[in-house]
Amino acid sequence: MNTKKITFSGHSGDTLNARLDLPDGPVRGAALFAHCFTCSKDIPAARRIAGRLAAQGIAVLRFDFTGLGHSEGEFANTNFTSNVEDLRLAADYLRDHVADPQLLIGHSLGGAAVIKAAPQIEGARAVVTIGAPADPAHVSKNFAAQLDVIRETGEAEVDLAGRPFRIRRQFLEDITEAKLDEALKHMDAALLVLHSPHDTTVGIRNAAEIFQGAMHPKSFITLDDADHLITRAEDAEYAADVIGAWSTRYVELAAETPPTGAPEGVTRVSEAGPKGFRQDVNISGKHMLTADEPVKLGGTDRGPSPYQLVAAGLGACTSMTIRMVARRKNMPLEHVYTDVTHDKEHRTDCEHCGEGGARIDVFHRRISLAGKLSAEERQQLLEIADKCPVHRTLESEVVVNTELIKDDE
Repeated sequence: MNTKKITFSGHSGDTLNARLDLPDGPVRGAALFAHCFTCSKDIPAARRIAGRLAAQGIAVLRFDFTGLGHSEGEFANTNFTSNVEDLRLAADYLRDHVADPQLLIGHSLGGAAVIKAAPQIEGARAVVTIGAPADPAHVSKNFAAQLDVIRETGEAEVDLAGRPFRIRRQFLEDITEAKLDEALKHMDAALLVLHSPHDTTVGIRNAAEIFQGAMHPKSFITLDDADHLITRAEDAEYAADVIGAWSTRYVELAAETPPTGAPEGVTRVSEAGPKGFRQDVNISGKHMLTADEPVKLGGTDRGPSPYQLVAAGLGACTSMTIRMVARRKNMPLEHVYTDVTHDKEHRTDCEHCGEGGARIDVFHRRISLAGKLSAEERQQLLEIADKCPVHRTLESEVVVNTELIKDDE
């Protein structure tokens, strides 16, 4: 994804620093990410979720609330209400410069903030909370030992995750008055609640209260074994995959126009990150896949290898062609499946890329035909398998034209 550093004005006029994560291709939609209490826009979970959505064509704006991260302002003067206002202003920026923010995502207190802000954000169609408290006042447990001091003297310095923050009485009063009940009832958007049953910072009962207080459509997914900050890469990537898949049902993404000479559209393959080999595969802006390599070859095995994707294309085309012919000839075919294997590994081939000499790739295909088919019908369907379009493509002379895209394209 292409990440741009941007700024916009927050609720108090201070400059807020943000990152706008853009797709490699056309922007088809926009999302807004709100970070957790005293966190920043750059937490690993935010980056990974933004990357997954960008691969789907969704631009993601993640920013530091007033007084946090790289944003200006004094944290001591902020509160939950000001965070909600910063969110609304961030949504305005997205609307004016990119697209309507249809998807709102919030982590921890940021999750409570997106719920509260959703009814105020025009165009919001889907809301996702990750480890969010059902009551904003829940965050006061992080500095419970100083509550009496804050109430009596007006403020106190507290230690949060090893960093000092100044909390004032107005903050306590604001989170005490802030409730999510009305926002949940009047939120004209679908809701997805993600929460770990092992979250010791914000207990799982909070997810139940949020879910029960919301109107349909609503969904709940448990993040088994994840911690509150979703620090493990596999947990963050799982959450990103779930959000990406779930959001497509509610977010209206702009259709991609296939270029001339490409009736099936463009298949864009983008690196998920500079480490490993995992790739995000976006097919015509409609379908998302993941490609990877096995662990023994330096990958993370989070998706099929390139050769396995080729094998999948051959197997799918084989079964489709057999079904089409059986249907046309009224054959009693009940079910068909095709097993395809390939005896080469991608890295082995790449070690010899550019060298001369003939090379033969062999795909082994085994076809199962269920139904009361005669021996003659089975033979006909077996023969038709060799005529499937992908099979013929693989056996024909294939030309691959390659060009380098200029930086300004």
